[in-house]
Amino acid sequence: MLSPPDLNDFAGNHSPANSITSVNSLASLLREKIQNLPQTIRKKKSNDYKIKVFVAFLFLTIVVLVCCAYFLYHQKILAKAYFERIKFNKNDRIMKIYNDDGLEIINAHLGTTLNYDNVLPCLPSDEKNDGSICLEWMDRARLYLNTYNYSDGIKCYNLKWISLNEQLAPTDCFEMTTGLHWYGGGQNQESAWPLEKGYHDFQPFVTGNVENHEWGNVLKRYFINSRGAAIIVDERTPLYVSIRGDVKKEFCLSAKYDDFAFVNRFTITPELNYSICVGANMSDTHMQLSEHILWDGLKKEDAGIIESLLAEPLWEITSNNKETLNEVTVSNFTEDVIAWRSLKQGHVLINEFWQNQIGDFEVDTNRFPTLDKTIDVLTRRGFRVVFAIQPFISTESFNFAEAVKKRLLISERFSDRRIPALTRYKTLQSAGVLDLTNNRTIPWLLDKLKTVINKYKFNAFFLNLGSAYDIPHYYQCEKPLINPDQYKTIFVNSIQNAVSIFGISDAIDRPRSPSFVTLPRFESSWDGLQRVIPTILTYGIIGYPFLIPGAVGGDYTNIDTIIGQVNGTIQELPDQELYIRWLQLSAFLPVVRFNRLPSSYGDKKVLDSAINLALLRQNRVTPVLKKYAKVSLNLGLPIIRPLWMLDPSDPSCHTVMDEFSIGEDIIVAPILQYGVREREVYLPAGVWKDGIDGSLRKGNRWIHDYRVEEDQVAFFEKMPDDTKF
Repeated sequence: MLSPPDLNDFAGNHSPANSITSVNSLASLLREKIQNLPQTIRKKKSNDYKIKVFVAFLFLTIVVLVCCAYFLYHQKILAKAYFERIKFNKNDRIMKIYNDDGLEIINAHLGTTLNYDNVLPCLPSDEKNDGSICLEWMDRARLYLNTYNYSDGIKCYNLKWISLNEQLAPTDCFEMTTGLHWYGGGQNQESAWPLEKGYHDFQPFVTGNVENHEWGNVLKRYFINSRGAAIIVDERTPLYVSIRGDVKKEFCLSAKYDDFAFVNRFTITPELNYSICVGANMSDTHMQLSEHILWDGLKKEDAGIIESLLAEPLWEITSNNKETLNEVTVSNFTEDVIAWRSLKQGHVLINEFWQNQIGDFEVDTNRFPTLDKTIDVLTRRGFRVVFAIQPFISTESFNFAEAVKKRLLISERFSDRRIPALTRYKTLQSAGVLDLTNNRTIPWLLDKLKTVINKYKFNAFFLNLGSAYDIPHYYQCEKPLINPDQYKTIFVNSIQNAVSIFGISDAIDRPRSPSFVTLPRFESSWDGLQRVIPTILTYGIIGYPFLIPGAVGGDYTNIDTIIGQVNGTIQELPDQELYIRWLQLSAFLPVVRFNRLPSSYGDKKVLDSAINLALLRQNRVTPVLKKYAKVSLNLGLPIIRPLWMLDPSDPSCHTVMDEFSIGEDIIVAPILQYGVREREVYLPAGVWKDGIDGSLRKGNRWIHDYRVEEDQVAFFEKMPDDTKF
């Protein structure tokens, strides 16, 4: 029998309560979906926004890169538009010069005073037909760029600025970057070697005294850097030079007229004209740019004068006043020299006080009554006698009135040539200056010089020419000078064929051999001693191989002095150790010059040092000096050389300022400080024989704490490259 269906089961599946629960669940689900929908939409929008920002950033980046690429490309096109090795941006006026290896050797900022960036090509009427590039900055300046081959391996670039405004001084500056060094010009106030160790603002590039002026007694418009680029400035440029900057050093050239140094205008507005010459390295560049064949016109007796100066001392008989210089003084001084049997007699230089008044050009017979006989005795004993002369005539000289009457003197500017311009010179408080541009002056002077030399039979004259600042400030010559320094060149060239010239005190051009040029006067101090090497290296580099250093012990005393006997009178003497160290240095220089005898100290140690150094010089140094004097006559290279001439690729050689070499054969490293018995020594590549202990030393390295006693001087002789230890 079938049982009836279970009513409870039926009731559970279809009851109203179950239907209500299902509806609520569906509503909840819909409500949850609706609530989550905005978050989904917001998330989608957020992702889209990020994508858009990224796309925008990418777009801007591409635009910036395209702009930079265009700008750099445009700049590159500008920089490569001029010559093979020059990159010049005419808008920024930045010029870079490269060598064959792609190394930057010049980085210059041209036209620093223009204050104007809009550059235009020159008008056809202003262009030249020599291949020059001509650019113009409106109403400010015009620049000509050109190139030429100086010699095989030396290429030059000429830059000429013409100011279009009288108030504008064309100025170019060259960076002194780390590892790039500059040399040349002349002695400066700091005796800086290299030049970046100095500092001064723009000053006229004329000779002076570094105690009062920026530049010394010998100059040349020639500068060279350690990467083989040299700058040669035209002589007609009214040149101002500066070395400035603290963090970023710059060496700058400027052209500017003034009321003294460059008062005579040969162009309406100032022009800056110079060439940059580039070679394989600094040594090669310098060698090819040096003045060659200095022996041209040299007589046999002239060559003998050069050799005698290298081999024999120069004895300078000097005094601060004429009263203490007389015939007895000369006799006593030379007697003391003769007493040194190990020393050669050499040359006797008598300063300008052989005259009663400077400018007499006659011997003062009151103080020198029998000077002709004294000179005859000196000549027979082996001395050569030299008289110092000058172009200055004291107002108290009997020649002054005659010179004024004949208008032989430089006159006051704006005068009618009848009023002489007066100046001071050494001890003279008032003096006129011979006008050598007057055709009547040289014959008048030579007549007087030949008269005195024929009567007293001495050997030669030494020319004390004075610096540019010894010329009267408001000077006027019959023919205008380019600058006051041109006066020296005219003087030397006018008389050197008529009388024998032994030496010259100041110069801007190398005098014809056998004349030597002197270093400036140095104070009798350790600072003065430390200035000798940088100065003689600089003078050699700028084209003066035959040099006379200052006196042993210094030229004048200031501090560190003692009292001693000099020429029979009580005078101050330099500190004894200073004198010995100076004597050691001088033994290796082209000429040994004395104005104080070692016997003045009355100390056997000083005398023994002098004798030993004289023998060392005679046996080992003089032959090397003579060898490289011949090289100088052929190639114009200095006898005393910086270490970088031995190895221009060695950075350590570029900055050593307390060593030097004689040619390529001897390196000298003297002691230059008080009480020092050790020093650092750098030897370039090669094998070197120690001059103190005879040991062999390998080069291209520093020798630390090298011992040098007071009676020793450090020097090293070059050995053949295949020398074995």
